[in-house]
Parts: sequence; C-alpha cells; structure tokens
Amino acid sequence: MNSACELRRAVVLMMIQFLLLAAQGAVAASTESVTALQDECIVKARELRVVSTRLGNVPATLRIPSKVSMPPVVLWHGFGSPASETELMSRLPLDEVPAIKVYLGLPLFGARAAAGGTDELVRRQKEDVARLIFEPVVWGAVNELPSVVSALEHHGCMKSGDKIGLFGFSAGGAATLISLAEHKVRVSSAVVLNPSTGLTGSIHAFEHATGRAYAWTDASRRLASRSDIAGRAADIARDRQAPALLVITGAADNTIAAQDLDGLKNALSARYSSVGATDRFEYVVMAGLSHNLVGSVSEQDLQAQLAAWFNRFK
Repeated sequence: MNSACELRRAVVLMMIQFLLLAAQGAVAASTESVTALQDECIVKARELRVVSTRLGNVPATLRIPSKVSMPPVVLWHGFGSPASETELMSRLPLDEVPAIKVYLGLPLFGARAAAGGTDELVRRQKEDVARLIFEPVVWGAVNELPSVVSALEHHGCMKSGDKIGLFGFSAGGAATLISLAEHKVRVSSAVVLNPSTGLTGSIHAFEHATGRAYAWTDASRRLASRSDIAGRAADIARDRQAPALLVITGAADNTIAAQDLDGLKNALSARYSSVGATDRFEYVVMAGLSHNLVGSVSEQDLQAQLAAWFNRFK
C-alpha cells in the first residue's frame, strides 16, 4: 500500500514539475519574442529588415529602415488587390519615408480568415454585408487600432504619446477615415486610396457589383450614420491642427460611386476650410488608376505622392 501511495505521489510531483517547466518555457518564449521585436525597433545602423509578428492580437508585418527619424506609419489593405498586409508592403514599401511601416491584416482576412475562406466571405456578404462584413472588418480594425499603438509603444517601436501616420486602401481607407473621426489614437497625417466613404458607399459598391438591392435595417442605418464620413467631417477636422489628410482616387475606379466621392470631397473641403486648415487637406484624382492597384497606374508615382505627404506632415 505504501509503495502504491509513494508511486502516486511521485507521479503527481513529476506532473507538477512538468507543468512548472512548461509555464517557465512559455514565459521565456514570450520574453524572447518581446525582446526580439524591441531589438528590431531600436534604431541600429544596419540594413533594412522585415519582421512578421502580432501587435496585440493583430497580425502585422513591420518594415524597419536602417534609420528611423519619425513615428510609425500604420497601413491597412483592402478587400481587393492588395488584399493582405504582405501584398500591400510589396506594392507600397514606402522606403523613402524614414519611419517604421506597420502593415496590418484586417479582421476576417489572412491569418484570421473564417473557416471556408473566400466562400464564407461571399456567404456573409449575401446574407448581410453591413452586419457580417463591414462591421466586423472595418469597425473591427478601428476598434483594435489602439491596442496596436499600445503594443508599438510597449516594444519600443514608438514613443508614448507620439502621433502615427495612417494609410488605408479601399475598405482600409474607410477604417482610416473612421479612425480619424473617432480619435481613439493620435494621428499626424493620413492618406486614403480609393476609399470606401463609409457603410453607405460600401452598400452602393455592393449593389453595383452584384445587381442586388440591400435590405436596410434600423441597425444598419445606425451603423451608416456612425461610419459615413461626409456626415462626420466635423469630427475629423475639429481645429486648425486637424490630421493632414490626402485623399487619392482613381479616374478609372468603377467600384466607388462618383456621388459618394463627391460628397466626401465637398464635406471635407468645406470643413478643413472652416477651421483654417485648407493646407492640411488635399484631394487628388489620378489618371489611369482603377480601384485595385494591379495593372492600373505606376506604383512608383503613387508611392512618391504618399511618401511626400508623410514626410511633409510628420
């Protein structure tokens, strides 16, 4: 009997030791991960490097130049090409900007794609593009941006209280514009490329692409009121030091409705003018630029415009 008890006691002790070692290993791995990212973000005179990581729970690819002299620029991709953080980085590396570029994956894309992949996105879109696509993806990105900034500060990739640069393409453009209106993070300058102008603009694009009318609900109307940027221009430009905002649209973009873009342009122009910040807002139409970047316009020309804006308004 005593031998059996001693055997059970020994097994229990071994289990406890194993769990303790596993826990210590997890802590060590976490510490090593944090240390590695801190080492990468601390400025060192060496070559450009690219780091894939998570900031909070958000998949991110960091493009870190050899010399950093300004706060990070955070970039969101869209639903079409580029439709991932790595593809966006390959098309717009922005190496002329001496900042850490932080390319974020949108919710429901890439590493966070729902089971079923593209088929599941299509199903969600057909069922309710507002509730099942726009809200979790666009508003989801807006809501998780503060945790991304906190992680960048924690890892030494930026100083606490610094203003970031912000970029968004298509749906990522909507997330950028809403983030400017929500003021959950401090932003010095922003660029949106072929942006959705909010939920209403996304619904118009959905109806145009599918030929199907969207069935509005009270909930989706409330979401549109919170997300449609033409109606929230005053929230973006509250004073003379409003975030410097560059809107770039393609002359050959057949996805975003012209009336939605006109409404966005007119509302923002009027608001920036009313607070004496006309020099901090610009609206550019690029010839030959379609909605997606593939095969439309010189990416070098586009990148030059983006780099000039972020370098001007640090």
